[in-house]
Amino acid sequence: MAMSDAASSSPETTAAPLLDVVVYPHRSLRPTGFLVLMGVLCACSFAVGLVLFLSGAWPVIGFLGVDVLVVYIAFRMNYRAARAYETVRLTPAALEITQVDARGRGRRLTFQPYWLAVDIDDPPRRDSRLTLRSHGRRLEIGRFLTPQEKLELAQALRRALDEARRPAAAAPTGPVPA
Repeated sequence: MAMSDAASSSPETTAAPLLDVVVYPHRSLRPTGFLVLMGVLCACSFAVGLVLFLSGAWPVIGFLGVDVLVVYIAFRMNYRAARAYETVRLTPAALEITQVDARGRGRRLTFQPYWLAVDIDDPPRRDSRLTLRSHGRRLEIGRFLTPQEKLELAQALRRALDEARRPAAAAPTGPVPA
């Protein structure tokens, strides 16, 4: 079967992986940077609010507080979305993709590596998609990666698939010792 939602780990999928990758969305602002940014934003809003209050425009202070709250909520939503990730694990017997969304809900899909095709534009564009195809089914992976990162993952996956498709070393011939 080309794709299944089986969650069991058979001995074939627990073999030494040819490729084992975990892909996370990139976030350039670390939590410490977020605290500094929010501190600076609060200080600026307070200073502007104080000047406006002293000049008689006290109702504006509430809007400055709403601005800070909106920025805080936007960043919290962004950090929550960053909890999503994907794992790509290839053994000689199976390619297993696990996609976990920001809420922690996951799904595991398994492909037979021999029939699998990896598609991406080369050179990749901003809207390029990295898709896996097998037996009429498609799965997009790495949606949150940059075009260059998608291309690098596709190339690594193709190399590992080529290795998985190579025939195993021939068994030794001749008499078996007793």
